[in-house]
Amino acid sequence: MNIHFYLYLCILKQNIVAKLQKSIDKRNALIKATIKLVNNSGFHATPMSKIAKMANVSPATIYLYFENKQDLVNQTYLEVKTKYTDFVFKTYHENTMVKTGFELIWKRIAEFNSNECEYSFFLNQCNNTPMIDEPSRQEGIKYLQPLLDLWERGKKEGVVKPFSNHILYAYSINPLSFLMMAQKQGEFQLTKKHIEEAFITAWDSIKR
Repeated sequence: MNIHFYLYLCILKQNIVAKLQKSIDKRNALIKATIKLVNNSGFHATPMSKIAKMANVSPATIYLYFENKQDLVNQTYLEVKTKYTDFVFKTYHENTMVKTGFELIWKRIAEFNSNECEYSFFLNQCNNTPMIDEPSRQEGIKYLQPLLDLWERGKKEGVVKPFSNHILYAYSINPLSFLMMAQKQGEFQLTKKHIEEAFITAWDSIKR
């Protein structure tokens, strides 16, 4: 191969990689800005112009990555949900005993909420307000399948109450959001002792 042609290909490859990375960086900046602004001001008080300004891109740039504001929020939700569930289920194995598995998952959720406050607060808003559309909400529920499967196994084994998964989630997982909000507002500080007490309460609420 001609040395000049080889150098040309190397430079061309570097330029393509640089442009691709720049594109990824812009999209990530938009996602990050969306999370911050929605957390601070809410969905309806977060116009695309503010998101673009915080991400340091032109408003028109947003539409290279997202169809509209709803699409931006939906995709942001699913990306954060992926980060959340990847962390929560990283050390979980489906053959683990029900109580042990639930404790591991529950405490990983508590750890994520504590260490990734911006992400967890954003997810909490998405779960409790009509910010995201129904297809995205249903897709997000699929990400929790290992927990739902664990509960179904627990019901069959007679370890978990034979209640709707919505009720099990409301009484064992949702209280973590309340504690997270109390901590965010400076009203409460979660300690290891509180985590243990909260888990005991969560397990007692669903065990048979």
